[in-house]
Amino acid sequence: MKTALTIAGSDSSGGAGIQADLKTFQAHGVYGMSAITAVTVQNTQKVFDVQEMTPDIVRGQIRCLFDDIDIHAVKIGMVASIPLIRAIAESLAAVSPPPVVLDPVMISKSGYRLLRQDAQEALVGHLFPLAEVVTPNIFEAEALSGVSIRTVSEMKAAAQRILDLGAKKVVVKGGHLGEARATDVLYDGREFRTLESRWIETKNTHGTGCTFSSAVAANLALGRDFFDAVTRAKAYITGAIEHALDIGKGYGPTHHFYDLYARAGM
Repeated sequence: MKTALTIAGSDSSGGAGIQADLKTFQAHGVYGMSAITAVTVQNTQKVFDVQEMTPDIVRGQIRCLFDDIDIHAVKIGMVASIPLIRAIAESLAAVSPPPVVLDPVMISKSGYRLLRQDAQEALVGHLFPLAEVVTPNIFEAEALSGVSIRTVSEMKAAAQRILDLGAKKVVVKGGHLGEARATDVLYDGREFRTLESRWIETKNTHGTGCTFSSAVAANLALGRDFFDAVTRAKAYITGAIEHALDIGKGYGPTHHFYDLYARAGM
């Protein structure tokens, strides 16, 4: 069985973070493991508090897993401080890691900055060189590239600049571009491709970024190439949003096992 490791924060509501990642791995038939960077106090309505893990604890989680298990892909999510970024980079550099998918959790879907500028620079400097794929949303792509994004052509310009920062391949997610269809731009340094999906009217989109990036990682773990992995991840997250769960009083989670339930007649 193929395996994947998520290095990310814990979401107590189960819709995002390592919980979403592990569900996504399982939905793809990939055995999932986790190294927790932070524990959040949150529900579907808001985040109330965050407790970071110490760098030694994060470093230890990563190293003990690589010492014991063959890991076929890594997904990195919420990493909020420079010491944690350095601990992750040092740990992965020491083991010649498999493909790494970096979801640069910097700016929320509403445009709220989650990562300080100095930590953003550390993220780029230490983790971009280790990443096979980086998956910023529109706001994150603007912050990383300095390009104001209103069109698909500007998404492509931003992708080029992000590649110049050290990433090997980039997916600029266009779900917040405000167009009739959700368009993503894929770039591997040689070729641009765009992926479109229908716009789904729902407020229940908690954890979409985590789910998408972990789906990319799962498909890379299964041996698929970049464009195939992202295409399959796009189809998966579209279905998960379409079948999102109306749980809680706020923004509910996507349905990670929607197609499994459909196959089971549920």
